[in-house]
Amino acid sequence: QVQLVESGGGLVQAGGSLRLSCALSGRPLSIYNMGWFRQAPGKEREFVAAITYSGGRTYYADSVKGRFTISRDDAKNTGFLQMDSLKPEDTAVYYCAADRSPYDDDIYYEREYDYWGQGTQVTVSS
Repeated sequence: QVQLVESGGGLVQAGGSLRLSCALSGRPLSIYNMGWFRQAPGKEREFVAAITYSGGRTYYADSVKGRFTISRDDAKNTGFLQMDSLKPEDTAVYYCAADRSPYDDDIYYEREYDYWGQGTQVTVSS
């Protein structure tokens, strides 16, 4: 049974940084594309970033490009989202997800992902 557990969320001032972690258990992370999504109060869940199973390609939402960095450590079965220069509009619950597909055509879309974590709250104060 595959499980994803996020950690690293919290309260930070604007301009600060946080590093989210996503630990996968039950299968090796190396066979999955991995993505991060977020959901702000009153809004739909949206794509943030993704990395292919090989780690060779990364994808970012325009709103976080240049500020967030997605990475993975398959030896530790853990993925990461480094968030720098945080803004109040980054406040949301952040979810990690794993995708079994060997392709990355639909990596931006929730429907592509097979497993989801429970989410971790990120709050950025102004």
